[in-house]
Amino acid sequence: MADESLPSPAAAPPTSSNAPPLGHSVIPIVNKLQDIFAQLGSSSTIELPQVAVVGSQSSGKSSVLEALVGRDFLPRGSDICTRRPLVLQLLQTKRKADGTAGADEEYGEFLHLPGKRFYNFNDIRREIQAETDKEAGGNKGVSDKQIRLKIFSPNVLDITLVDLPGITKVPVGDQPSDIEARIRTMIMSYIKLPSCLILAVTPANADLANSDALQIAGNADPDGYRTIGVITKLDIMDRGTDARNFLLGKVIPLRLGYIGVVNRSQEDIMLNRTIKDALVAEEKFFRSRPVYSDIADRCGVPQLAKKLNQILVQHIKTVLPGLKSRISAALVSVAKEHASFGEIIESKAGLSALLLNILAKYSEAFSSLIEGKNEEMSTSELSGGARIHYIFQSIFVKSLE
Repeated sequence: MADESLPSPAAAPPTSSNAPPLGHSVIPIVNKLQDIFAQLGSSSTIELPQVAVVGSQSSGKSSVLEALVGRDFLPRGSDICTRRPLVLQLLQTKRKADGTAGADEEYGEFLHLPGKRFYNFNDIRREIQAETDKEAGGNKGVSDKQIRLKIFSPNVLDITLVDLPGITKVPVGDQPSDIEARIRTMIMSYIKLPSCLILAVTPANADLANSDALQIAGNADPDGYRTIGVITKLDIMDRGTDARNFLLGKVIPLRLGYIGVVNRSQEDIMLNRTIKDALVAEEKFFRSRPVYSDIADRCGVPQLAKKLNQILVQHIKTVLPGLKSRISAALVSVAKEHASFGEIIESKAGLSALLLNILAKYSEAFSSLIEGKNEEMSTSELSGGARIHYIFQSIFVKSLE
């Protein structure tokens, strides 16, 4: 993305000249927690703040995400491209002393390939495609297993987004007949959480009042407190029509409002038109159209990046106290369980002795349960050896007879 196109997030909250912007400190912490909980899988019950990107197939979600990063790195095509949730963590890095951004400072990292840096963004696209095919098959199947990607660049603002599969109506390839219901269920599993912000992407060349993104967002967030509307493809609306009333929130009000953007066309992508050139053309579009000129300062990808950064930071500040208390409670619980295993010794011999001690305790507890000597045995129902005896003498014998 062009250096001049994305203002620093420090421009939002007034801070001292040496103090880093708030988003630069809290968003990476939440990202780190997300990486940890992702490895725990479904065993984690703690909800973390994030932004989920929803929209119908070919609504322009991929173009918006690439414009936020300033690089081409997502799989593209005329049919479904996002077939697994992609957790995209954008992290702003420092610029060089002369204020320029070196090409070697922009790179990506995947959670499933720790320590490997991708400086070529075409390689990132190929890795996303390979991981998608590995889990969801080489045809058009979908999977709810996440791909986690971090992109480090001086040209981005700190934002964490979850790109979800586009809502589709008709099954293609090896998709099941209930593909629409499956994708909607997957999307709802993210956006129904109060800690999740919703980025609802709707193309302007479709009927905005029947937007799939706004409809599913309305189901999860009926009061519109967590939903940010993005209206794409404003430049290809029918002549004589415009989306001004939608952008002003007069048709479907949202507390966080709407941002209008102009995507690169497929022809632009085929002709290798850079995102930097597209951002310049986008700004010119809004400034030159009388219907949008007075709201041009609230439209465009740079404004979307700033708004997402500020809203996510504010959202994290709101949920942080509750999040901290839940993590503290979980730590206390784990610490108690940890203490019950005895003192941890770092040496291999000590670890072996500890494991033997745990197995001995388990064996002892199992034996006492079988023999009816366990202190925690229920007095209201048979358990342990008595339960086994009952099964063999009553249930099993009757079954044989």
